[in-house]
Amino acid sequence: MKRLLLEKLLDWKAQASRKPLLIDGARQTGKTYLLQELLGREFDRVLRVDFLETPQLADAFASSLSPQDIIANIELLTGQIFYPESDLLILDEIGECPQAVTSLKYFAEKAPTWFVAASGSNIGLLNSFPVGKVEQHNLRPLTFREFLWAANEPMLVRAYESQANSAAAHSKLFDKLTDYYFTGGMPEAVTSWFENANKSIIERVSNIQKIHADLIAGYQRDFEKYAGRADAQLIAAVFSNIPSQLSAVVDESVKRFKFKDVAERKSRYAEFESAISWLHQCRLALKNYPIEGIAKTPLAAYQKENKVKLFLFDVGLLNHMLNTSYKEIKQQGYEYKGYIAENFVQQEFAAIGIEPSYSWGDARAEIEFVIATDEGLVVPVEVKSGVRTRAKSLQSYITKCAPHKTLKLTGTQGSAPEEQTHIVLPLYYAEYVLAML
Repeated sequence: MKRLLLEKLLDWKAQASRKPLLIDGARQTGKTYLLQELLGREFDRVLRVDFLETPQLADAFASSLSPQDIIANIELLTGQIFYPESDLLILDEIGECPQAVTSLKYFAEKAPTWFVAASGSNIGLLNSFPVGKVEQHNLRPLTFREFLWAANEPMLVRAYESQANSAAAHSKLFDKLTDYYFTGGMPEAVTSWFENANKSIIERVSNIQKIHADLIAGYQRDFEKYAGRADAQLIAAVFSNIPSQLSAVVDESVKRFKFKDVAERKSRYAEFESAISWLHQCRLALKNYPIEGIAKTPLAAYQKENKVKLFLFDVGLLNHMLNTSYKEIKQQGYEYKGYIAENFVQQEFAAIGIEPSYSWGDARAEIEFVIATDEGLVVPVEVKSGVRTRAKSLQSYITKCAPHKTLKLTGTQGSAPEEQTHIVLPLYYAEYVLAML
């Protein structure tokens, strides 16, 4: 399975000296596979230490944080030899061993030519962190581009990467997009979908539903493990209500998260702030802040913490929690398709570094996303899931804010290349938005 992040990791390997790698990300997004299988094939050997699987390996860090001492202890405990000039050391689930987290500082300072990589699904919850001593990356679920790579259809990948705008390309790519809406980007689900391509659609769908159910159950167990029973109940309530909040929206776009009826005797943002922060730090929720008035940069200056939209980190899990069937998704006739498209765009934006994101509202008009350019200009990005692309909200934004350019992501083919002011892109090209600004 090919991952976009691998290119950055290969650049890290090629440096004359380097800080330790730290790969953050939600559980089951493929962090271990990325490091051990994809990056690991570039090394003579890989020595992997998993603190969740083998907690006693924390003893290697108990008496000394000298890199030489740590390696000597790991060799004793594992029976494996480590050659710093040619081997890769992986410290997996490093959040389970605070001393190992601290050791990254000493690897950075005293062994900068060594190849040390760490990963964890609770990095955002750490009380202490070696700031400035690691090269940190966040591994999210597979993007739509990575999903196409997994499909093993070279011609379709070529069409996508050249941003083809033909009817034939649109038909094929939109069909794959609706498959992606169902499977999402969790590696286990994507692998199952394509490996079982010769089986009946009923069996393939059933397998994905089982994988999604197991993943959701795993996350819910993690709430109590890492947050304690009392906090876990509130975190679980917010997590399970992200789909509910989306499904409760009756107009054209997702509004801010509303806290009424999420948890008993709680109805204000301050009572949910810790749970929202926990989910965001563990990469299970994505944030979008609505701003009002004339959109100006920096957008962050206008955000209000108590007015936040929450999206789920994976569109496949979102559809599972909404109990949306594969048939409904393929027919694109179901009630929630607009919010699914919006969640998809939010995911794609997060993968290219736009997170948190921002939206715009004025009276009854709302633009799903607004993005600031390097020149300090603000571009509205309207999301339309179907073939009807007329957008009253976008016209309201143009009237009030007079943008130099607008973008619209739709269920149709894109505008002609000559159009440089009011650009239309198919939804599946969301990752290319920054290049259009």
